[in-house]
Amino acid sequence: MAQVAAANRVADDRVPDYVTTNAEISASGVSWAAIIAGAFVAAALSLSLLALGAGAGLSSLSPWANSGVSPSAVRVGALLWLAIIEIVSCGLGGYIAGRLRTKWVTVHTDEVYFRDTAHGFLVWAVSLVVTAAFLTSAATAMVGAEARNNNNVRSENAATNASGYYIDSLFRSSQPASANDAQARAEANVIFTHALAERQLNQEDKTYLDESVARNTGLSVPEADKRVTEVFQRDQQTAETARKAVAHSLYWLFVALLLGAFFASFAATLGGRRRDHVLHV
Repeated sequence: MAQVAAANRVADDRVPDYVTTNAEISASGVSWAAIIAGAFVAAALSLSLLALGAGAGLSSLSPWANSGVSPSAVRVGALLWLAIIEIVSCGLGGYIAGRLRTKWVTVHTDEVYFRDTAHGFLVWAVSLVVTAAFLTSAATAMVGAEARNNNNVRSENAATNASGYYIDSLFRSSQPASANDAQARAEANVIFTHALAERQLNQEDKTYLDESVARNTGLSVPEADKRVTEVFQRDQQTAETARKAVAHSLYWLFVALLLGAFFASFAATLGGRRRDHVLHV
């Protein structure tokens, strides 16, 4: 019996070139059960690690000066943690898919390697879609709940954006607020939003803002013109900084996703190789 078992192991390890059986010709080369299992493992682990990283990042921040980690360090740590999440979760998911997939006995070694790599890549793709769908649905639910809770809020208040701080600094004055102050701020907010989209503040809008600021703050028109120019430049610089930060984050997200695809494919080949070399008992 021992000799028969040894002969069976040798027969399994010796894969002839381009020889297939009728069963394997008619069967699909994709083991969707193994792919889905690995994808769900990768998605669950990535969400768990994402929650862990979010908790660590929030606990490291502090509103007090000289306390906690700087925002720039948290941003770098978040990008590195994102890469680690992709490597660990996709690697484990790909390895599981490689171990669970059906063993191809009479398939050429190069074809087995390609199929394992494809299985790992599919694990990465499916897990990415599942995670993105979950996060999108969660964000949509939270935004919808926030909108339902604020149905009685006026539309001009709902339109307030990140430029609100600069609009407030535009109309700062020692004089008491007038009845038209809220309307002037809303108009300035609309003008600034349009100017940021157009990348410049045209002369007509600038003249109107100069007169509005001078009328509501008691400044002279030249002083109001200087304030409008300085505030718009600060607002424009803030928008540019935010745009660059988002762009750099997206670049690093792309790199992290590529790392996830690579490690998922590589781990699937390791899992498949381990699966093929399991000894019969």
